[in-house]
Amino acid sequence: MAQTPFQHDQELRRHLRKLLGSGDSHATNHEALDNFPEPLRGRKFPGIDHTAWQMLEHLRVAQADILDFCVNPFYKERVWPDDYWPASENPPDHGAWTDSSEQFFADLKALEDLIGDPEQELFARIPWGKGQTLLREALVAADHNTYHIGQIILLRKALGAWS
Repeated sequence: MAQTPFQHDQELRRHLRKLLGSGDSHATNHEALDNFPEPLRGRKFPGIDHTAWQMLEHLRVAQADILDFCVNPFYKERVWPDDYWPASENPPDHGAWTDSSEQFFADLKALEDLIGDPEQELFARIPWGKGQTLLREALVAADHNTYHIGQIILLRKALGAWS
């Protein structure tokens, strides 16, 4: 039996939410970020441009920016790259990693919930944007997150903190 447009829409939303959560064909966001050894969070490795702290903060900021763009009619564009990367290679304090990680996951859940809301039209242009849609922003977030999570895993392997 053929699916209805509503069923196709729900299936697309389910796939998008799963893509944002990651883990189908690679490690999950939680596997990459949870239990990252504290002494290694600010350490660089030759050939890898950023520390794990810088990558986590970049992930958090970029995803928060995408979410803000999707829901805020008064959205203010950030300055690239200054507003997207932390200046410090190290977390500023003992709790910064946990705070950043928790905020990353909270914003990820908010984005997943937004995508899952059938009241939100995936293909409609975001009125304050330049042609972007909620579908496009979800795909950008998933792609961006996956890219940097992969970098974090590579860094963990290089630093001997991945089994």
